[in-house]
Amino acid sequence: MSTKVFPLPESEINAFAAKVETPFHIYDEAAIENNVRRIQRAFAWNEGFINYFAVKALPNVNIVRMLGSLGFGADCSSLAELIIAEQAGITGERIMFTSNDTPDEEFRKAYELGAVLNLDDITHIEAVERAVGSFPETVSFRYNPGAERTGNAIIGNPVESKYGVTRSQIFDCYRIAKEKGAKHFMLHTMVASNELDASYIVETARMLFMLVNEIRKKTGIIIERVDLGGGVGIPYRPEDKAISFEKLGDEIHRLYEEMVDYPLKVSFEMGRAITGPYGYLVTRVRHVAHKYKDYVGVDATMADLMRPAMYGAYHHITVPGKDDWPHDHKYDVTGSLCENNDKFAINRMLPELERGDLLIIHDTGAHGHSMGFNYNGKLRHAEYLIRKDGSIAMIRRAETIEDYLRTQLDEPLEI
Repeated sequence: MSTKVFPLPESEINAFAAKVETPFHIYDEAAIENNVRRIQRAFAWNEGFINYFAVKALPNVNIVRMLGSLGFGADCSSLAELIIAEQAGITGERIMFTSNDTPDEEFRKAYELGAVLNLDDITHIEAVERAVGSFPETVSFRYNPGAERTGNAIIGNPVESKYGVTRSQIFDCYRIAKEKGAKHFMLHTMVASNELDASYIVETARMLFMLVNEIRKKTGIIIERVDLGGGVGIPYRPEDKAISFEKLGDEIHRLYEEMVDYPLKVSFEMGRAITGPYGYLVTRVRHVAHKYKDYVGVDATMADLMRPAMYGAYHHITVPGKDDWPHDHKYDVTGSLCENNDKFAINRMLPELERGDLLIIHDTGAHGHSMGFNYNGKLRHAEYLIRKDGSIAMIRRAETIEDYLRTQLDEPLEI
């Protein structure tokens, strides 16, 4: 079981929400830092261990800078994410650039920053060389195991995935890269998403350790680092049980001792597992409507958090001041978009709600604000950080209507 508790007492969140505009996302700095320390301790047995934080999960330079100061790197998949990492002071091989269908300008930027280029396809060897005019000394390949491994329920069958190099290609990838001048080699995979079964992550490590040994045997190339990807889930539902980083570290350590006979570095690219449980969407009730069902209309929409609409995902909801009230009212919690799937919860048992109540939507610290959009002209809202000293700082201002309209032209421009 996981306990869903907001980090501020009722009086403080009510006072804060009264002086700023709702909705907003807010993150808990102390809890994120504590989580980082747990992961680092769990894998301290591996010299050179690093987690490349998946910037796509929470692409705010203030968060990425904080994580960088604690020793994390950045996993980037676009030009904007590379620039965020750079602005956060993360450069060189502390950046893993993992992309697909990649434009030349992104390869160039990653190369300029000294990032590890984690190539998604055998044709990208040529693409990198064309884009940057040479070939990097350090290179990684993203491995797609195909039928060798079943993807978890969320990420799907690897055979159907557009990502990664096939088993029949992987050995040639390293041979060609070496011929082109690469001297340092890494190996990456990503076969899970939001996985709560630790054995799945351990078996991914087993697969890569076996492949590392096979690559060395067939090509003579020594892989210096394996990246186990992300995919470590979080307990969105109160009845879910979080993966223990300590047990995961111990199990992968035992496997490492059995299968690896040289100093191979281990990495992850966890994003959701780092910040997800420590972010919250705070929204206010606008209307309570009684139709064929009872609806609670709030001032947030799926433009602020699309996971429930996109995936049918569960996010827990609490009501400050009504924690002890009976959860005896069944509601759909909805936003104001012109889409009937603009819902944060369906048939959710909650305390009786009324106009003006605050709702806390939990576990939005990853793939929350980052997946926002502007349909219906909805503006993206502010982000705040609860600092370790208890103060609250704005780390992203809310969009304005001027921001939204800025790229439109009053008069058509002839091309």
